[in-house]
Amino acid sequence: MTEILVPGVGGGVIATGARVVEHPAWPELKAAVEEIRPWQSKDGSIDFDAEGAPARAAAEAAVERVVAGVEALSPLLPYDAAYHRALAADLRKWAADGFQVPDFLDSLMEFHPAAERVDGLQHLVLFPMYTQNGNPNRNLEAVVLRMVWPDWLADLEATRFDNPGYCGITFEDFTAGYDTHSAVLFPETVAVREAPERFTWGAIFCDREAARFRKVTEATVGILGVELPEDIAAMLDDQKRCEQAFALWDLIHDRAHSHGDLPFDPFMIKQRQPFWMYGLEELRCDLTAFKQAVKLEAEGNEHGRDVQYAVLFDRMFRFPVSGDRNRNYDGLGGQLLFAYLHKHDVVRWTDNTLMIDWQRAPEVTNQLCAEIEKLYRDGIDRPKLVHWFKAYELVSTYLAPHPGSKWAKGPDALDLTQPPRKLVDDVLSDEFPLSMFFEALAKKLKGVIASTKGITADSGERVAA
Repeated sequence: MTEILVPGVGGGVIATGARVVEHPAWPELKAAVEEIRPWQSKDGSIDFDAEGAPARAAAEAAVERVVAGVEALSPLLPYDAAYHRALAADLRKWAADGFQVPDFLDSLMEFHPAAERVDGLQHLVLFPMYTQNGNPNRNLEAVVLRMVWPDWLADLEATRFDNPGYCGITFEDFTAGYDTHSAVLFPETVAVREAPERFTWGAIFCDREAARFRKVTEATVGILGVELPEDIAAMLDDQKRCEQAFALWDLIHDRAHSHGDLPFDPFMIKQRQPFWMYGLEELRCDLTAFKQAVKLEAEGNEHGRDVQYAVLFDRMFRFPVSGDRNRNYDGLGGQLLFAYLHKHDVVRWTDNTLMIDWQRAPEVTNQLCAEIEKLYRDGIDRPKLVHWFKAYELVSTYLAPHPGSKWAKGPDALDLTQPPRKLVDDVLSDEFPLSMFFEALAKKLKGVIASTKGITADSGERVAA
Protein backbone atom coordinates (compact mmCIF):
# COMPACT_ATOMS: atom_id res chain seq x y z
CA MET A 1 0.00 0.00 0.00
CA THR A 2 1.16 3.51 -0.82
CA GLU A 3 2.42 5.39 2.20
CA ILE A 4 0.50 8.45 3.31
CA LEU A 5 2.31 11.42 4.83
CA VAL A 6 0.54 13.15 7.69
CA PRO A 7 1.68 15.83 10.15
CA GLY A 8 3.38 14.41 13.23
CA VAL A 9 3.18 15.56 16.83
CA GLY A 10 5.68 18.35 17.34
CA GLY A 11 6.21 18.95 13.65
CA GLY A 12 7.54 16.91 10.77
CA VAL A 13 5.59 14.20 8.97
CA ILE A 14 4.74 10.59 9.66
CA ALA A 15 4.46 7.92 6.97
CA THR A 16 1.59 5.50 7.55
CA GLY A 17 0.37 2.76 5.29
CA ALA A 18 -0.06 -0.53 7.20
CA ARG A 19 -3.70 -1.60 7.26
CA VAL A 20 -5.19 -1.70 10.73
CA VAL A 21 -7.48 -4.59 9.79
CA GLU A 22 -4.47 -6.77 8.85
CA HIS A 23 -2.88 -6.39 12.29
CA PRO A 24 -3.56 -9.41 14.56
CA ALA A 25 -4.85 -7.08 17.30
CA TRP A 26 -7.83 -5.98 15.20
CA PRO A 27 -9.76 -9.29 15.15
CA GLU A 28 -9.07 -9.68 18.86
CA LEU A 29 -10.41 -6.20 19.60
CA LYS A 30 -13.41 -6.79 17.38
CA ALA A 31 -14.20 -10.11 19.07
CA ALA A 32 -14.01 -8.49 22.51
CA VAL A 33 -16.40 -5.72 21.46
CA GLU A 34 -18.82 -8.28 20.02
CA GLU A 35 -18.68 -10.15 23.33
CA ILE A 36 -19.67 -6.99 25.24
CA ARG A 37 -22.45 -5.78 22.91
CA PRO A 38 -25.12 -8.41 23.78
CA TRP A 39 -24.67 -7.71 27.49
CA GLN A 40 -25.58 -4.04 27.12
CA SER A 41 -29.00 -2.53 27.74
CA LYS A 42 -30.56 0.02 25.39
CA ASP A 43 -28.79 2.90 27.20
CA GLY A 44 -25.42 1.16 27.01
CA SER A 45 -25.24 0.00 30.63
CA ILE A 46 -24.86 -3.63 31.73
CA ASP A 47 -27.40 -5.03 34.18
CA PHE A 48 -25.61 -7.83 35.99
CA ASP A 49 -28.87 -9.01 37.57
CA ALA A 50 -30.52 -9.58 34.18
CA GLU A 51 -30.95 -13.06 32.75
CA GLY A 52 -27.93 -14.03 30.67
CA ALA A 53 -25.77 -11.22 32.05
CA PRO A 54 -22.10 -12.00 32.67
CA ALA A 55 -20.27 -11.86 35.93
CA ARG A 56 -18.75 -8.44 36.42
CA ALA A 57 -15.28 -9.97 36.29
CA ALA A 58 -16.00 -11.32 32.79
CA ALA A 59 -17.11 -7.88 31.61
CA GLU A 60 -14.02 -6.26 33.10
CA ALA A 61 -11.79 -8.81 31.37
CA ALA A 62 -13.49 -8.14 28.03
CA VAL A 63 -12.98 -4.39 28.43
CA GLU A 64 -9.29 -4.97 29.16
CA ARG A 65 -9.01 -6.95 25.91
CA VAL A 66 -10.56 -4.01 24.07
CA VAL A 67 -8.09 -1.61 25.71
CA ALA A 68 -5.20 -3.91 24.83
CA GLY A 69 -6.36 -3.91 21.21
CA VAL A 70 -6.57 -0.12 21.09
CA GLU A 71 -3.10 0.21 22.60
CA ALA A 72 -1.64 -2.31 20.15
CA LEU A 73 -3.18 -0.61 17.11
CA SER A 74 -2.65 3.01 18.13
CA PRO A 75 1.00 3.17 16.92
CA LEU A 76 -0.31 2.61 13.38
CA LEU A 77 -2.38 5.79 13.79
CA PRO A 78 -0.09 8.26 15.61
CA TYR A 79 -2.27 11.27 14.72
CA ASP A 80 -5.06 9.72 16.87
CA ALA A 81 -2.83 8.98 19.87
CA ALA A 82 -4.53 11.46 22.22
CA TYR A 83 -7.95 10.09 21.32
CA HIS A 84 -6.84 6.50 21.91
CA ARG A 85 -5.34 7.37 25.30
CA ALA A 86 -8.59 9.06 26.34
CA LEU A 87 -10.55 6.13 24.92
CA ALA A 88 -8.63 3.65 27.08
CA ALA A 89 -9.28 5.84 30.11
CA ASP A 90 -13.03 6.08 29.35
CA LEU A 91 -13.29 2.31 28.89
CA ARG A 92 -11.57 1.64 32.22
CA LYS A 93 -13.65 4.29 33.98
CA TRP A 94 -16.83 2.68 32.64
CA ALA A 95 -15.72 -0.64 34.10
CA ALA A 96 -14.60 0.91 37.40
CA ASP A 97 -17.98 2.65 37.78
CA GLY A 98 -19.81 -0.66 37.50
CA PHE A 99 -20.79 -0.46 33.82
CA GLN A 100 -23.47 2.15 34.40
CA VAL A 101 -24.68 4.32 31.49
CA PRO A 102 -21.41 4.97 29.63
CA ASP A 103 -19.89 8.42 29.37
CA PHE A 104 -17.29 8.82 26.63
CA LEU A 105 -17.30 12.61 26.42
CA ASP A 106 -13.60 12.90 27.24
CA SER A 107 -12.51 10.63 24.40
CA LEU A 108 -15.08 12.13 22.01
CA MET A 109 -13.57 15.55 22.59
CA GLU A 110 -10.12 14.20 21.64
CA PHE A 111 -11.26 12.75 18.31
CA HIS A 112 -10.79 15.26 15.46
CA PRO A 113 -10.95 13.47 12.09
CA ALA A 114 -11.73 16.67 10.20
CA ALA A 115 -8.53 18.33 11.44
CA GLU A 116 -6.40 16.37 8.97
CA ARG A 117 -8.44 15.38 5.94
CA VAL A 118 -5.93 13.33 3.95
CA ASP A 119 -7.12 10.98 1.22
CA GLY A 120 -6.76 7.36 2.35
CA LEU A 121 -5.97 8.19 6.00
CA GLN A 122 -7.12 5.46 8.40
CA HIS A 123 -8.90 5.85 11.75
CA LEU A 124 -9.82 3.32 14.41
CA VAL A 125 -13.02 4.59 16.04
CA LEU A 126 -14.65 3.03 19.08
CA PHE A 127 -17.56 4.45 21.09
CA PRO A 128 -20.78 3.37 22.82
CA MET A 129 -23.28 4.75 20.33
CA TYR A 130 -26.36 4.07 18.25
CA THR A 131 -25.90 3.81 14.50
CA GLN A 132 -28.40 6.00 12.69
CA ASN A 133 -30.73 3.98 10.42
CA GLY A 134 -29.16 0.91 11.98
CA ASN A 135 -28.99 -0.17 15.62
CA PRO A 136 -31.03 2.18 17.89
CA ASN A 137 -29.24 1.06 21.08
CA ARG A 138 -26.07 2.63 22.47
CA ASN A 139 -23.86 -0.41 22.10
CA LEU A 140 -20.10 -0.41 22.02
CA GLU A 141 -19.11 -0.26 18.34
CA ALA A 142 -15.73 -0.38 16.62
CA VAL A 143 -15.06 0.64 13.04
CA VAL A 144 -11.92 1.04 10.95
CA LEU A 145 -12.34 3.59 8.19
CA ARG A 146 -10.46 5.57 5.58
CA MET A 147 -10.84 9.20 4.59
CA VAL A 148 -12.08 10.10 1.10
CA TRP A 149 -10.52 13.45 0.29
CA PRO A 150 -9.17 13.64 -3.28
CA ASP A 151 -7.45 16.85 -4.33
CA TRP A 152 -10.34 18.01 -6.52
CA LEU A 153 -12.79 17.70 -3.62
CA ALA A 154 -10.40 19.47 -1.25
CA ASP A 155 -10.10 22.32 -3.76
CA LEU A 156 -13.89 22.68 -4.06
CA GLU A 157 -14.29 22.72 -0.28
CA ALA A 158 -11.53 25.31 0.10
CA THR A 159 -12.76 27.64 -2.65
CA ARG A 160 -16.51 27.12 -2.96
CA PHE A 161 -18.26 24.79 -0.54
CA ASP A 162 -16.58 25.56 2.78
CA ASN A 163 -17.44 22.80 5.24
CA PRO A 164 -14.57 22.29 7.69
CA GLY A 165 -16.31 19.53 9.66
CA TYR A 166 -17.29 17.28 6.77
CA CYS A 167 -15.57 13.90 6.33
CA GLY A 168 -16.15 11.53 3.45
CA ILE A 169 -15.15 8.04 4.58
CA THR A 170 -15.15 4.37 3.56
CA PHE A 171 -15.36 1.17 5.57
CA GLU A 172 -12.43 -1.12 6.24
CA ASP A 173 -14.23 -3.25 8.84
CA PHE A 174 -16.88 -2.84 11.55
CA THR A 175 -18.82 -4.45 14.40
CA ALA A 176 -22.46 -5.53 14.26
CA GLY A 177 -24.02 -2.09 14.69
CA TYR A 178 -22.77 -1.22 11.21
CA ASP A 179 -23.87 -4.52 9.66
CA THR A 180 -27.02 -2.54 8.93
CA HIS A 181 -28.21 0.19 6.59
CA SER A 182 -26.38 2.90 8.55
CA ALA A 183 -24.03 5.01 6.43
CA VAL A 184 -23.07 7.77 8.86
CA LEU A 185 -20.72 8.33 11.79
CA PHE A 186 -22.00 11.25 13.86
CA PRO A 187 -20.67 12.45 17.23
CA GLU A 188 -24.26 13.17 18.32
CA THR A 189 -24.88 9.42 18.60
CA VAL A 190 -22.18 8.81 21.24
CA ALA A 191 -23.13 8.24 24.90
CA VAL A 192 -21.92 11.27 26.88
CA ARG A 193 -22.76 12.92 30.20
CA GLU A 194 -23.64 16.17 28.47
CA ALA A 195 -23.76 17.37 24.89
CA PRO A 196 -20.84 19.60 23.84
CA GLU A 197 -21.66 23.15 22.78
CA ARG A 198 -20.79 22.23 19.21
CA PHE A 199 -19.55 19.31 17.19
CA THR A 200 -16.58 19.75 14.87
CA TRP A 201 -17.09 16.84 12.49
CA GLY A 202 -19.57 14.53 10.83
CA ALA A 203 -18.77 11.60 8.54
CA ILE A 204 -20.56 9.84 5.68
CA PHE A 205 -19.67 6.36 4.41
CA CYS A 206 -19.78 7.16 0.72
CA ASP A 207 -18.70 3.63 -0.24
CA ARG A 208 -21.88 2.18 1.31
CA GLU A 209 -24.04 4.88 -0.22
CA ALA A 210 -22.47 4.30 -3.63
CA ALA A 211 -22.72 0.51 -3.50
CA ARG A 212 -26.35 0.67 -2.37
CA PHE A 213 -27.15 3.27 -5.02
CA ARG A 214 -25.67 1.09 -7.76
CA LYS A 215 -27.52 -2.05 -6.69
CA VAL A 216 -30.92 -0.44 -6.19
CA THR A 217 -30.66 1.71 -9.30
CA GLU A 218 -29.65 -1.25 -11.47
CA ALA A 219 -32.67 -3.21 -10.24
CA THR A 220 -35.02 -0.24 -10.68
CA VAL A 221 -33.84 0.45 -14.22
CA GLY A 222 -34.53 -3.16 -15.11
CA ILE A 223 -37.97 -3.21 -13.49
CA LEU A 224 -39.11 0.07 -15.03
CA GLY A 225 -37.43 -0.33 -18.41
CA VAL A 226 -35.58 2.99 -18.12
CA GLU A 227 -33.36 3.70 -21.11
CA LEU A 228 -30.08 5.05 -19.76
CA PRO A 229 -27.75 7.39 -21.62
CA GLU A 230 -24.27 5.95 -22.04
CA ASP A 231 -22.67 8.17 -19.42
CA ILE A 232 -25.18 7.12 -16.74
CA ALA A 233 -24.68 3.44 -17.56
CA ALA A 234 -20.92 3.93 -17.32
CA MET A 235 -21.30 5.62 -13.94
CA LEU A 236 -23.31 2.70 -12.55
CA ASP A 237 -20.51 0.36 -13.58
CA ASP A 238 -17.89 2.35 -11.66
CA GLN A 239 -17.90 2.11 -7.84
CA LYS A 240 -15.18 4.72 -7.35
CA ARG A 241 -16.92 7.20 -9.62
CA CYS A 242 -20.14 6.75 -7.63
CA GLU A 243 -18.27 7.14 -4.34
CA GLN A 244 -16.84 10.45 -5.48
CA ALA A 245 -20.29 11.62 -6.59
CA PHE A 246 -21.66 10.87 -3.13
CA ALA A 247 -18.69 12.54 -1.44
CA LEU A 248 -19.46 15.75 -3.33
CA TRP A 249 -23.24 15.45 -2.91
CA ASP A 250 -22.91 14.99 0.86
CA LEU A 251 -20.37 17.81 1.18
CA ILE A 252 -22.84 20.30 -0.35
CA HIS A 253 -25.91 18.80 1.33
CA ASP A 254 -24.35 19.02 4.78
CA ARG A 255 -23.40 22.69 4.49
CA ALA A 256 -26.81 23.57 2.97
CA HIS A 257 -28.42 23.05 6.39
CA SER A 258 -26.81 26.33 7.49
CA HIS A 259 -27.00 28.31 4.24
CA GLY A 260 -29.88 30.15 2.59
CA ASP A 261 -33.03 31.91 3.82
CA LEU A 262 -33.61 29.58 6.75
CA PRO A 263 -36.02 29.13 9.63
CA PHE A 264 -34.52 29.88 13.04
CA ASP A 265 -33.27 26.32 13.51
CA PRO A 266 -32.77 24.74 10.09
CA PHE A 267 -31.93 21.33 11.53
CA MET A 268 -35.10 21.41 13.64
CA ILE A 269 -33.55 18.74 15.86
CA LYS A 270 -35.05 20.01 19.11
CA GLN A 271 -38.32 21.22 17.66
CA ARG A 272 -41.48 19.16 17.52
CA GLN A 273 -42.80 19.71 14.02
CA PRO A 274 -44.85 17.80 11.44
CA PHE A 275 -42.61 15.35 9.64
CA TRP A 276 -43.17 17.01 6.26
CA MET A 277 -41.12 19.94 7.56
CA TYR A 278 -38.16 17.60 8.05
CA GLY A 279 -38.82 16.09 4.63
CA LEU A 280 -38.75 19.48 2.94
CA GLU A 281 -35.52 20.44 4.72
CA GLU A 282 -33.71 17.27 3.65
CA LEU A 283 -35.03 17.60 0.11
CA ARG A 284 -34.02 21.27 0.00
CA CYS A 285 -30.46 20.33 0.90
CA ASP A 286 -30.38 17.59 -1.75
CA LEU A 287 -31.78 19.94 -4.38
CA THR A 288 -29.22 22.55 -3.37
CA ALA A 289 -26.55 19.95 -4.15
CA PHE A 290 -28.30 19.23 -7.45
CA LYS A 291 -28.41 22.92 -8.36
CA GLN A 292 -24.72 23.35 -7.62
CA ALA A 293 -23.96 20.19 -9.60
CA VAL A 294 -25.69 21.68 -12.65
CA LYS A 295 -23.42 24.71 -12.35
CA LEU A 296 -20.35 22.51 -11.98
CA GLU A 297 -21.26 20.56 -15.09
CA ALA A 298 -21.66 23.78 -17.05
CA GLU A 299 -18.15 24.73 -15.94
CA GLY A 300 -16.73 21.44 -17.22
CA ASN A 301 -16.46 19.58 -13.90
CA GLU A 302 -17.05 15.91 -14.69
CA HIS A 303 -18.40 15.16 -11.22
CA GLY A 304 -21.28 17.63 -11.58
CA ARG A 305 -23.34 15.45 -13.89
CA ASP A 306 -22.72 12.36 -11.75
CA VAL A 307 -24.14 14.13 -8.69
CA GLN A 308 -27.27 14.98 -10.66
CA TYR A 309 -27.82 11.34 -11.56
CA ALA A 310 -27.18 10.21 -8.00
CA VAL A 311 -29.68 12.70 -6.53
CA LEU A 312 -32.40 11.91 -9.07
CA PHE A 313 -32.19 8.13 -8.90
CA ASP A 314 -31.61 7.77 -5.15
CA ARG A 315 -34.26 10.32 -4.27
CA MET A 316 -36.88 9.13 -6.77
CA PHE A 317 -36.47 5.36 -6.48
CA ARG A 318 -34.79 4.25 -3.24
CA PHE A 319 -35.96 6.85 -0.74
CA PRO A 320 -39.74 6.48 -1.25
CA VAL A 321 -39.70 2.69 -0.76
CA SER A 322 -37.08 2.41 2.03
CA GLY A 323 -37.98 2.09 5.70
CA ASP A 324 -41.46 1.92 7.19
CA ARG A 325 -44.26 4.43 6.67
CA ASN A 326 -44.10 5.93 10.16
CA ARG A 327 -43.34 9.61 9.55
CA ASN A 328 -40.85 8.69 6.85
CA TYR A 329 -39.66 12.18 5.96
CA ASP A 330 -36.92 11.07 3.56
CA GLY A 331 -39.44 8.88 1.77
CA LEU A 332 -41.81 11.85 1.55
CA GLY A 333 -39.10 14.00 -0.05
CA GLY A 334 -38.49 11.34 -2.68
CA GLN A 335 -42.20 11.02 -3.40
CA LEU A 336 -42.44 14.78 -3.83
CA LEU A 337 -39.54 14.96 -6.27
CA PHE A 338 -40.97 12.16 -8.42
CA ALA A 339 -44.48 13.64 -8.39
CA TYR A 340 -43.18 17.10 -9.29
CA LEU A 341 -41.19 15.78 -12.24
CA HIS A 342 -44.16 13.67 -13.32
CA LYS A 343 -46.56 16.62 -13.15
CA HIS A 344 -44.15 18.63 -15.31
CA ASP A 345 -43.81 15.78 -17.81
CA VAL A 346 -40.14 15.07 -17.11
CA VAL A 347 -40.96 11.49 -16.12
CA ARG A 348 -43.83 9.51 -17.63
CA TRP A 349 -45.03 5.98 -16.93
CA THR A 350 -46.46 4.73 -20.21
CA ASP A 351 -46.75 1.19 -21.61
CA ASN A 352 -45.13 -0.18 -18.43
CA THR A 353 -42.00 1.83 -19.17
CA LEU A 354 -40.64 4.87 -17.35
CA MET A 355 -39.42 7.52 -19.73
CA ILE A 356 -37.21 10.37 -18.51
CA ASP A 357 -36.63 13.62 -20.36
CA TRP A 358 -32.93 13.96 -19.57
CA GLN A 359 -32.70 17.37 -21.25
CA ARG A 360 -35.42 19.00 -19.13
CA ALA A 361 -34.65 17.22 -15.86
CA PRO A 362 -32.09 19.77 -14.59
CA GLU A 363 -34.29 22.79 -15.29
CA VAL A 364 -37.45 21.34 -13.70
CA THR A 365 -35.62 19.90 -10.69
CA ASN A 366 -34.11 23.33 -10.04
CA GLN A 367 -37.62 24.74 -10.35
CA LEU A 368 -38.77 22.60 -7.42
CA CYS A 369 -35.74 23.78 -5.45
CA ALA A 370 -36.80 27.37 -6.14
CA GLU A 371 -40.33 26.68 -4.86
CA ILE A 372 -39.00 25.28 -1.59
CA GLU A 373 -36.56 28.18 -1.24
CA LYS A 374 -39.46 30.63 -1.71
CA LEU A 375 -41.42 28.79 0.98
CA TYR A 376 -38.48 29.29 3.35
CA ARG A 377 -37.95 32.93 2.42
CA ASP A 378 -41.63 33.79 2.89
CA GLY A 379 -41.77 31.73 6.08
CA ILE A 380 -39.57 34.18 7.95
CA ASP A 381 -42.56 36.59 8.08
CA ARG A 382 -45.12 33.94 9.11
CA PRO A 383 -46.15 32.49 12.47
CA LYS A 384 -45.03 28.89 12.89
CA LEU A 385 -48.46 27.33 12.38
CA VAL A 386 -49.12 29.37 9.23
CA HIS A 387 -45.73 28.28 7.90
CA TRP A 388 -46.60 24.63 8.56
CA PHE A 389 -49.84 25.00 6.63
CA LYS A 390 -48.08 26.68 3.71
CA ALA A 391 -45.59 23.82 3.62
CA TYR A 392 -48.48 21.35 3.71
CA GLU A 393 -50.07 23.22 0.81
CA LEU A 394 -46.87 22.89 -1.23
CA VAL A 395 -46.58 19.16 -0.60
CA SER A 396 -50.28 18.43 -1.12
CA THR A 397 -50.21 20.25 -4.46
CA TYR A 398 -48.28 17.26 -5.80
CA LEU A 399 -49.03 14.43 -3.33
CA ALA A 400 -52.49 13.28 -2.28
CA PRO A 401 -52.96 13.40 1.51
CA HIS A 402 -54.50 10.49 3.39
CA PRO A 403 -58.32 10.75 3.13
CA GLY A 404 -58.59 10.62 6.92
CA SER A 405 -56.23 13.53 7.50
CA LYS A 406 -57.37 16.38 9.74
CA TRP A 407 -54.61 18.59 8.37
CA ALA A 408 -55.88 18.11 4.83
CA LYS A 409 -59.25 19.53 5.91
CA GLY A 410 -57.61 22.80 6.91
CA PRO A 411 -57.36 24.90 10.09
CA ASP A 412 -61.07 24.53 10.91
CA ALA A 413 -60.56 20.81 11.50
CA LEU A 414 -57.95 21.42 14.21
CA ASP A 415 -58.19 22.76 17.74
CA LEU A 416 -56.22 25.97 17.26
CA THR A 417 -56.44 26.82 20.95
CA GLN A 418 -53.63 24.31 21.46
CA PRO A 419 -49.98 25.27 20.97
CA PRO A 420 -48.53 24.23 17.59
CA ARG A 421 -46.47 21.39 19.06
CA LYS A 422 -49.67 19.73 20.34
CA LEU A 423 -51.23 19.88 16.89
CA VAL A 424 -48.47 17.57 15.67
CA ASP A 425 -50.45 14.81 17.43
CA ASP A 426 -53.09 15.21 14.72
CA VAL A 427 -50.59 14.39 11.97
CA LEU A 428 -51.05 10.84 10.69
CA SER A 429 -47.99 8.59 10.72
CA ASP A 430 -48.49 8.17 6.96
CA GLU A 431 -49.94 11.57 6.09
CA PHE A 432 -49.03 11.18 2.39
CA PRO A 433 -49.37 7.48 1.47
CA LEU A 434 -47.50 5.91 -1.42
CA SER A 435 -49.07 6.18 -4.84
CA MET A 436 -50.15 3.04 -6.68
CA PHE A 437 -46.95 3.33 -8.74
CA PHE A 438 -44.73 3.29 -5.66
CA GLU A 439 -46.77 0.60 -3.92
CA ALA A 440 -46.06 -1.70 -6.87
CA LEU A 441 -42.41 -0.66 -7.07
CA ALA A 442 -41.94 -1.20 -3.32
CA LYS A 443 -43.03 -4.84 -3.64
CA LYS A 444 -40.54 -5.45 -6.44
CA LEU A 445 -37.64 -3.63 -4.72
CA LYS A 446 -38.22 -4.90 -1.18
CA GLY A 447 -35.78 -7.79 -1.49
CA VAL A 448 -33.14 -5.74 -3.27
CA ILE A 449 -33.16 -3.02 -0.63
CA ALA A 450 -33.03 -5.60 2.17
CA SER A 451 -30.01 -7.20 0.48
CA THR A 452 -28.04 -3.95 0.80
CA LYS A 453 -27.85 -4.34 4.59
CA GLY A 454 -24.18 -4.09 5.56
CA ILE A 455 -23.10 -3.48 1.95
CA THR A 456 -19.65 -2.00 1.25
CA ALA A 457 -17.63 -1.28 -1.87
CA ASP A 458 -16.28 -4.85 -2.04
CA SER A 459 -19.55 -6.61 -1.28
CA GLY A 460 -21.41 -4.28 -3.62
CA GLU A 461 -19.48 -5.15 -6.74
CA ARG A 462 -21.90 -6.59 -9.24
CA VAL A 463 -21.43 -10.06 -10.69
CA ALA A 464 -20.82 -9.89 -14.40
CA ALA A 465 -23.73 -11.14 -16.45
